[in-house]
Amino acid sequence: MQIALNLPTVEPPGREVVYEDVARAVVTLCLEPEAEWVESLARWYGGRIRKVARRSRNTAWRAVQDVPGVTVGSARAFVPCAAGEVPKVVRKLQVRGTDLPPGEWRPLADAPSPAILVNRDLGMTAGKAAAQVGHASMLLAAQRSRQWVRRWAGDGYPLGVREVSGNEFQRWVGKDGAVPVVDAGFTEVAPGSVTAVAVEY
Repeated sequence: MQIALNLPTVEPPGREVVYEDVARAVVTLCLEPEAEWVESLARWYGGRIRKVARRSRNTAWRAVQDVPGVTVGSARAFVPCAAGEVPKVVRKLQVRGTDLPPGEWRPLADAPSPAILVNRDLGMTAGKAAAQVGHASMLLAAQRSRQWVRRWAGDGYPLGVREVSGNEFQRWVGKDGAVPVVDAGFTEVAPGSVTAVAVEY
């Protein structure tokens, strides 16, 4: 799945705000697909699920709105396709350099529940972390009951994302009901790294 992030040069959004947009865009695409997207999603689920976040702005951001997918705020998640079939307008977007300033600190206690926590100590770029957050929102929906997911969807998929220290992150990973994301280690982190975790509190 390709994901475009709208990162303007002037006053870019904070990292956690972008992550929240990504999480909601991905889970909305997966749980509320248009009829013509279902087959593509099924093929993706049956293969190796990967996400690639790309940076965009201005004209390029406007152009990708015509590619099938879901936009939430500063993120657009596209209907998955084979690597060789990624539309040119998306393929042109840069993967490298997808990073952002931390943004204003926000305490975890102020985050909506569920929340997705990102392991700050891994030093992931914003693009890498955004992909991990997208995984977490999908896995959370897959792990919860249909009734829970319907209620969450009816509320518009509220969630919060926070970057936390490795020590705090590990405490949450060990809690009952936590849904961790274990990375394959193709980029930036070692294989088996737990990059993000979805929790309720």
